[in-house]
Amino acid sequence: MSKKRILIVEDEPSLVFTLRDTLENEGYEVAIVEDGNEAVAKVPEFQPDLMLLDIMLPGMSGFEVCKRVREMKLNFPIIMLTARDQEIDKVTGLNIGADDYMTKPFGVKELLARITARLRRVNTYSKPGPIDVVDLGEVRIELNKSKVVRPDKEIELTTREVELIRFLVANSNEPVSRDTLLEHVWRYEYSTNTRTVDVHISKLRSKIELHPDDPRHLVTLHGVGYMMKMP
Repeated sequence: MSKKRILIVEDEPSLVFTLRDTLENEGYEVAIVEDGNEAVAKVPEFQPDLMLLDIMLPGMSGFEVCKRVREMKLNFPIIMLTARDQEIDKVTGLNIGADDYMTKPFGVKELLARITARLRRVNTYSKPGPIDVVDLGEVRIELNKSKVVRPDKEIELTTREVELIRFLVANSNEPVSRDTLLEHVWRYEYSTNTRTVDVHISKLRSKIELHPDDPRHLVTLHGVGYMMKMP
């Protein structure tokens, strides 16, 4: 089995050394870049299975790198690294396509656990499953292609959004609590809370609903959680 490739985009030498040493000891193939522009150029060459992406970078911010990668129609997991423990940074990262974030300083064991979880889910959801296409009338969700097809445009889905849709559709027309989503989609990952769930649901709703402020399918049940209403 070939090694999984991880691209580290980080300009802090001591952290780079630790990350490279740890990940290579775990059997990953690792590439390092320290500049945002170099990161965008490196992706097609290295073809990573996962990216660790710092926010504060020379040349181009991590936010812009993430945006450029998603514009390239690449959906490998991106874990953002930030020294700023501000919710707006986390929300911004999630909204432009990041799958997870970690605030520095962080523990190596926690990072490894998140990497393993992200890669495991990519493997799971890249395989054909019982739910590949969700028909919502004017909107079609192609889970096997990680995209939403609307009358006005097509929109890419992140790995996390695919997971969310699969779980909600599997439990369609039934209320699903935030805690249930945390357990089955996030697996109660470190530092994950119900606010993270709400942010992801809001972003997903903007993609699959023609009128997100008056949703027909992904609805909020106040005091309970969410429900995916299916025809």
